[in-house]
Amino acid sequence: MQRRSFIKNTTLTLGALAFLSKSTLAAFLNDPAYNIKMLTDNIGVFTERGGTILFMLGKDGIVVVDAQFPDTAQHCIDEIKKKSNKPFDLLINTHHHGDHTAGNIAFKGLAAHVAAHENSIKNQQASAIKNKSEAKQLYPDQTYSKVWSQKFSKETVSLQYLGRGHTDGDSFVHFKKANIVHVGDLVFNRRHPFVDRSAAANMMEWIATLNDGVALCNENTTYVCGHAGTGYDIVINIGDILMFRDYLRNVLRLAAKGISNNISKEQFIKNTKNIPGSPEWKGDGIERPLEAAWDELKENPGEIANLMA
Repeated sequence: MQRRSFIKNTTLTLGALAFLSKSTLAAFLNDPAYNIKMLTDNIGVFTERGGTILFMLGKDGIVVVDAQFPDTAQHCIDEIKKKSNKPFDLLINTHHHGDHTAGNIAFKGLAAHVAAHENSIKNQQASAIKNKSEAKQLYPDQTYSKVWSQKFSKETVSLQYLGRGHTDGDSFVHFKKANIVHVGDLVFNRRHPFVDRSAAANMMEWIATLNDGVALCNENTTYVCGHAGTGYDIVINIGDILMFRDYLRNVLRLAAKGISNNISKEQFIKNTKNIPGSPEWKGDGIERPLEAAWDELKENPGEIANLMA
């Protein structure tokens, strides 16, 4: 059990700690805040802060998907090096947000290439300029428009862009032989999502993007998402994806109803405490999708009647 979760979720006191042996206490205090879970013999996930990292230990080289932050990326790199002495062939960014790309810099001089959708690098550069953090960036040097694919050892890694969603540059990253897909922040498992309208996010198109994404795979596909709510996993299945798709539709329907009833945006956000039809999405952050859905429908009022039907 991780030290952070142990302290948060138990009633262990300092007095109780005194009863632990020196070796047990040392192990407890040195337990890292991060976690690695292997999904297959050579593909695993790394979680600490920020978006989930997926990695593949290939026979000839290593592939990593997303990079969190500089310090956590270094933890991931150090742990991978304990498992493999092969070079880092490729770092992939599912999209541009800092909790997925700030750690790119830790791979400078280490990863042979960085790959992402063409809109992802555009958004990353714009964000870095705005935040005056250009010197802290490692930008993708390989970009694509619709599909990017490359073989690594016996595995084929494919990146596909299926339309707008969380941003206008989200990739499905498919490890085809293993049948594992990293969906990045296209899915928030039982957690209210950030909808980045500054990067052209679109909730209606997001629904279609998810439908197209699952159509590429099958019922046995294992998916990895960027974030999950408390008590839920970042390793998910097709059912979890379809539930999140329905959650997006339910948020839009709720916003459509509010607009049709001529209430104000402020009243709508203030008085909405849950999403009808999606009770498992709860807790902090509900205002993010509510505001995004309201603004999107105000710009596209023709969608309101369809949602209310």
